[in-house]
Amino acid sequence: MSKAEVWMGYLPSFYHGIRDMKAIANAEGAELDKLDESLVDLIDQYYPETATWALSRYEQDLSIPVSPSKPLEQRRSVVISKMRGSGKVSASMLKNVAQAYERGSIEVSVQPAEYKVTIHFRDTLGIPPNLSDLQSAIEAIKPAHMAVDYALRYLTIAEVEGMTVEQLSATTQDRLLGGGA
Repeated sequence: MSKAEVWMGYLPSFYHGIRDMKAIANAEGAELDKLDESLVDLIDQYYPETATWALSRYEQDLSIPVSPSKPLEQRRSVVISKMRGSGKVSASMLKNVAQAYERGSIEVSVQPAEYKVTIHFRDTLGIPPNLSDLQSAIEAIKPAHMAVDYALRYLTIAEVEGMTVEQLSATTQDRLLGGGA
């Protein structure tokens, strides 16, 4: 329901048939619709998960290089990761940071005796699109003496053999051969 209809609903019914009142309602309604859209957009900027034009402000505040050429989702991932990556470093913190970059399932395992952390991508096939951003974020927060391994997932021969022609047609060559973005 447009704001013009809502505005007319507040008026007594004898105004509903007057052409001038409808014209005023339509003019005011259009302005109220624009105001409503602007307010919703402004509120979206307060959260990095929905921010668009305010992302550069988040990046500046967090000392992240501003990259307007990158897709919004990747920029948001970097901002969210940086916001999550403060405090004592633990496996759960590393997982939380990694999860900001990847929507699929991630497991983080720590091998303290080997001074190693392994990040397993369980759902994503191939190389995630912004792996380099994730690597930079992890490198910035992990202890200097710890090495990080990234365990990527590819389709196995058994999985490919079990796929139908339709499934194979819908699967990109990068996913089949283990390439990435």
